[in-house]
Amino acid sequence: MANNRRRSNEQPPTRLLHTQSIGGSSSIEPMMDSEVVPSSLVQIAPILRVANEVEPTNSRVAYLCRFYAFEKAHNLDPKSSGRGVRQFKTALLQRLQREEKTTLEGRPQSDAREMQSYYQHYFMKYIQAMKAEKADRTRLTKAYQTAAVLFEVLKAVNFTESVEVADEILEAHTKIVEKTEMYVPYNILPLDPDSSNQAIMRYPEIQASVTALRSTRGLPWPKGYKKKVNEDILDWLQAMFGFQKDNVSNQREHLILLLANVHIRQFPNPDQHTKLDDCALTEVMKKLFKNYKKWCKYLGRKSSLWLPNVQQEVQQRKLLYMGLYLLIWGEAANLRFMPECLCYIYHHMAFEVYAILAGSVSPLNGENIKPAYGGEKEAFLKKVVTPIYDTIAQEARKCKRGKTKHSQWRNYDDLNEYFWSVDCFRLGWPMRDKSDFFCRLDDDEKKPDTSDHWMGKINFVEIDSFWHIFRSFDRMWSFFILSLQAMIIIAWNGSGELNSIFDGVVFKKVLSIFITAAILKLAHAVIDVFIMWNARFYMSFHVKLRYILKALTAGAWVVILPITYSYSWKNPSGFEETIKNWFGNGESSPSMFIIAVVIYLFPNILSGILFLLPFIRRNLEKSDYKIVRFVMWWSQLSLYVGRGMHEDHVSLIKYTIFWVLLIASKLAFSYYLEIKPLVGPTKAIMRLHIRRYEWHEFFPQANSNIGVVITLWAPIILVYFMDTQIWYAIFSTIFGGIYGAFRRLGEIRTLRMLRSRFRSMPVAFNECLIPKENSQMIEHRLTVTPSHRMTKEPTNKEETIRFAHMWNKIITSFREEDLISNREMDLLLMPCWADFDLNLIRWPPFLLASKLPIALDMAKDSNGNDRLLQKRLNADNYMLCAVQECYVSTQNILNFLVEGEIDKAIMKEIFEKVDHHIKEGDLLSVLDMSYLPSLTNHFIRLIEYLKENEATDKDEIVIVLLNMLEVVNIDILDEPLSSMVESSHKYFADLNFPVTRETKAWKEKIRRLHLLLTEKESAMDVPSNLEARRRISFFSNSLFMDMPKAPEVRNMISFSVLTPYYNEDVLFSMDALEKPNEDGVSILFYLQKIFPDEWNNFLERVEYSNEEEMKGDLDSEELLRLWASYRGQTLTKTVRGMMYYRQALELQAFIDMANDDELMKGYNPAESNTEEYLRNERSTLAQCRAVADMKFTYVISSQQYGIHKRSGDARAHDILRLMTTYPSLRVAYIDEVEETSIDELENVVTKVSYYSVLVKAVPKSADASNQFQSLDQVIYRIKLPGAAILGEGKPENQNHAIIFTRGEGLQTIDMNQDNYMEEAFKMRNLLQEFLIKHGVRTPTILGLREHIFTGSVSSLAWFMSNQETSFVTIGQRLLANPLKVRFHYGHPDVFERLFHLTRGGISKASKIINLSEDIFAGFNSTLRGGNVTHHEYIQVGKGRDVGLNQISLFEAKIAQGNGEQTMSRDIYRLGHRFDFFRMLSCYFTTIGFYFNTLLTVLIVYVFLYGRLYLVLSGT
Repeated sequence: MANNRRRSNEQPPTRLLHTQSIGGSSSIEPMMDSEVVPSSLVQIAPILRVANEVEPTNSRVAYLCRFYAFEKAHNLDPKSSGRGVRQFKTALLQRLQREEKTTLEGRPQSDAREMQSYYQHYFMKYIQAMKAEKADRTRLTKAYQTAAVLFEVLKAVNFTESVEVADEILEAHTKIVEKTEMYVPYNILPLDPDSSNQAIMRYPEIQASVTALRSTRGLPWPKGYKKKVNEDILDWLQAMFGFQKDNVSNQREHLILLLANVHIRQFPNPDQHTKLDDCALTEVMKKLFKNYKKWCKYLGRKSSLWLPNVQQEVQQRKLLYMGLYLLIWGEAANLRFMPECLCYIYHHMAFEVYAILAGSVSPLNGENIKPAYGGEKEAFLKKVVTPIYDTIAQEARKCKRGKTKHSQWRNYDDLNEYFWSVDCFRLGWPMRDKSDFFCRLDDDEKKPDTSDHWMGKINFVEIDSFWHIFRSFDRMWSFFILSLQAMIIIAWNGSGELNSIFDGVVFKKVLSIFITAAILKLAHAVIDVFIMWNARFYMSFHVKLRYILKALTAGAWVVILPITYSYSWKNPSGFEETIKNWFGNGESSPSMFIIAVVIYLFPNILSGILFLLPFIRRNLEKSDYKIVRFVMWWSQLSLYVGRGMHEDHVSLIKYTIFWVLLIASKLAFSYYLEIKPLVGPTKAIMRLHIRRYEWHEFFPQANSNIGVVITLWAPIILVYFMDTQIWYAIFSTIFGGIYGAFRRLGEIRTLRMLRSRFRSMPVAFNECLIPKENSQMIEHRLTVTPSHRMTKEPTNKEETIRFAHMWNKIITSFREEDLISNREMDLLLMPCWADFDLNLIRWPPFLLASKLPIALDMAKDSNGNDRLLQKRLNADNYMLCAVQECYVSTQNILNFLVEGEIDKAIMKEIFEKVDHHIKEGDLLSVLDMSYLPSLTNHFIRLIEYLKENEATDKDEIVIVLLNMLEVVNIDILDEPLSSMVESSHKYFADLNFPVTRETKAWKEKIRRLHLLLTEKESAMDVPSNLEARRRISFFSNSLFMDMPKAPEVRNMISFSVLTPYYNEDVLFSMDALEKPNEDGVSILFYLQKIFPDEWNNFLERVEYSNEEEMKGDLDSEELLRLWASYRGQTLTKTVRGMMYYRQALELQAFIDMANDDELMKGYNPAESNTEEYLRNERSTLAQCRAVADMKFTYVISSQQYGIHKRSGDARAHDILRLMTTYPSLRVAYIDEVEETSIDELENVVTKVSYYSVLVKAVPKSADASNQFQSLDQVIYRIKLPGAAILGEGKPENQNHAIIFTRGEGLQTIDMNQDNYMEEAFKMRNLLQEFLIKHGVRTPTILGLREHIFTGSVSSLAWFMSNQETSFVTIGQRLLANPLKVRFHYGHPDVFERLFHLTRGGISKASKIINLSEDIFAGFNSTLRGGNVTHHEYIQVGKGRDVGLNQISLFEAKIAQGNGEQTMSRDIYRLGHRFDFFRMLSCYFTTIGFYFNTLLTVLIVYVFLYGRLYLVLSGT
């Protein structure tokens, strides 16, 4: 079982439950010693952690902790029978022997006194002090856990030395025990009483949900149950049904957050509604139970969701039902792939809840109804989940890693579809162990002969056969075959023109296509029987009857149509004559054939009418009335899925037009350029009589050269069936391009385009990304059109400042990613701090660079022509802005700097004169501007002094100011200043310099003014990095595209990101970076060459000149490893990108909360990280983080993290570093724990238990021995029924971790993906798409655009990048609209989480058949009434294979996956449940592409061998 733990395309590793010995693991850092513990001794890991923590302050206490851990390990496994236990004990004992003497030296007291003293010291220094300081909740929890371990060691030491524990220590320990039980590790919500003042717990929506959940009034608790304070509805369900404690804790938080996030959207002012809203409850319940209610209705059973008549109890009952379902789902393990199996379990358990609350009495024993499986510990896991899991596991073992035929074992779908029939209730409750569902068929057993027999395949059998292609898409093949026959008949008879079909004889011959249609129907019926033969013992009677009647009916039409057709001719010949001779030469009757054809076509005519009325077809297919099912029975089998998938009229018209045009083009091309040109030569060849063959073995009896005819026609026939794929490629390109143009894609592609529209960006940004005050949640598109946003300019500073906050965050992220240099960052940043004296909008310097020096030259050379200068300034808007900002900033700086009364008067007079001349329009004609360059040089020197802000420069500043005054007064002004007094006055003696309070606004003003004055080169190439240009252009362009309005962060749809991880690179090591390959090139050298500008930017950021200077310094090497890892396909790169979501949400939450004054002061208050600020739960930072916690969760499903950790693998350490860097990051892994025991015969019995575990990082202790030390903390630990990996590795890995995700949306992100800060800002908009109907349904999967970032690595990578880009842009946009057949092609799609968690999850996991696991999520979503859309205003980065071998393996995997799709039930059902044109879209965009590729290769062989035949068969 464990050897199947792998991703779908990887070989399984050997099981690694043991650990490396500590003594032999010199490369492992000391911080990891406590983690390198055998799985059977996992209980001692907390003790070793405490030993590492206290070692810097008291090495003897650390020694005693390790000694106690050794004793405990010996008690746990006295015979050292567990894997790695003997090595671990030996290494630990060796360490204890080394430390015993060193720790004894200088010891002033006994070990018992030492422990008591240290315990008291720890209690005073940490517990009491942290409580007094209101320390972080996580650190306080860790302190209590450490104190509990210390007391455990203290007790053991005191017992050894026969010393009593002091009373004050016992008193302290009592408090610690109480708090330790209360302060359990939490994920997002600290639900203990002492945490009510936490920022996230202060929100009314959270409080309302918690209060509603704790309403347990009227619930009958089990006898003898000790109820605790604040127990809630989920605790009652645990007590009644035996759910696991951590499962209850996990789903409690899940349900609270779910309800709170839906509740907040119901009210604009949530503070006024402290009670949980019934509408929010109903909305969640509707989504959660939609599939269950549909299942009950389909099977004709009443739902178990009975609500009481008393209105006050309704809310409690709804919460009970929702909590019960989530608890079942959270503990179901692999059963989550079987949604209707969960419905069956829930149906019975929900009825038990209703019966218990209603006080119902059992008719069997006359007692009150109780849960069938009781409420003992882990009762649900052991008695409900495990029996079904064992059945799944045994079926999976029969697969033999894909070597067994699919028809000989049941996969997840087969087991789940058992519950699509009323017969599933024969399973009973409690479930019967000998039911046919649990019975297994042995390999040598053909057919069981007991009443309870193995339930094999029921609804579908996967057979390795190409006939699946015809069976699934028979309508398409019939259409093409009949069209080919009709075109050959028309071309062969008469003139060969299309209008010859109106000739009576030709038309009558064309009618023979109905005979061919009947033969194809018979072939389809026979194939159906052949493929489903293995299910003949297990399928229901009405299904067998339908297959038999279909075959008999098709056979009857194969007889009737040829007979009636032969009698429609007066003088038949050939085939018609033969048929007529068989049945007698009666009178001809054309009407009989017409009547037969009409009767034969009647089902097709009815289907065509319903095609034009899709709403009627939808309702008929979804109807559960028996009469409707009986009527629809002949056209399609009644299945639980695939009903009512038809789209609205608009969508139907769009994709119908697409395919009508395509088919018309294809048939016209085929007729005029393929078929018709061959008719003449064929007739000529057939007329030639061949008397003697030189080589005649093929057709020795032929009178004409039939071999040549076949040689001519065979390639053409194959091309005819293949070239639709080519026509699809042509039409998809044309339509996709037109669609993209209408969506305004690519309107901003260059920096020049960006500059021309930058003035409109703040308005577009505010329209798209800033919610309006008091605006309600919308369910429609923006009323402001993109064209309006394209032309409108900002009207107030608030709009611009909001834009500036996010723009600067984007630019800062560019700098952190080393895409731009420091100079480029300065040029791109936009001021967002308040400066009320500058009443103008200040644009980024890259727009204004070189504008001011040019304007100064223009003023100098203007010869007093004010009108010409004004005209030239007005022609360049950015130049005008630069001049205005420079003038206003100069005035502001000088007024701030000068403090003397006379000096102020001089300044005032100068600026008043200038303002007067500007107003009069005679500035150049009155003032002498030829001295402007001299004044500018002096002013630049002044600005440089102000930048340095050194007190020693004050005298120099006075000289500069005097020089400036002299130039202005003598050279520039037309008359001397009247405010200047006699020469004895000492000017500028009183200056406000140095500036004592340099605010960000002041520094920004000085820096910008210096840039504007000194930047003489144009910044047209800023940013110079191509990736930065692409990203900034795409973001700017997207602001002018159509997207939903962004709500406030608090009102947005919450979401999670889930990344499955196996054993790929987390962070490149220095050895891996510097190790040369076979060509002598290291990874680091290669990265430096393909990213030269980013390497130089990195060196500038870390302030080194080359890499050699960085070696030897751990901090610098860490930065170097990060730089390289961010340019590879590593987990570190993916995590950094996904955590941009959180940074974006925190900034957006600040913008939502801040008033105008706070916005003008800037975002800097929320960037404070001081301890005092963090402890203030009412601070802006705390509130922003709390809102982000409610809305976003990131979980990495690191399947082997536990094994890596115990073996000291560097990947575990790197993942722990990631959790430390990003505190909100969570890691889920499968923990395999060996549990050893001794049986009655004193034999050691080893059993492996499996757990789904969620961990987070805990902050390091102040006394930690290593400054980087950090440890993980288990939040939830949920036991599994067995090994989690039974099928394909990746979906199973996702499935075990999905229970730890939160929210209403779930984005699936793979290990080779990246994200960008600017795109993270648009996530709110994207999630709003879930509220907008696209056709007749709201979306269930939101598709995103992807950018392939590996294109620059090699020429092959460039090719793969272009290939992938064409698919993820033009291809997918066309699949979503108008074709309506976009599925899930991997990542980074966003799933409607509640929809999919109740319908089998986000992928399928059956071995081999679900090799391409992702696309089956799209199939499943579509078949179950979902809707998959595609949105191109947001993008995510994606890496692709870059080597030839990697690309070849990837393409082989995709092709093999399509081969498995061909024989899957999903493709068959889609092919039959879609209407004709949507079915064509499905075929040519899935398996059709690969089948036509095969045909292309086959055509070449047929053509070449045909030419060989012509050469060898000459006369």
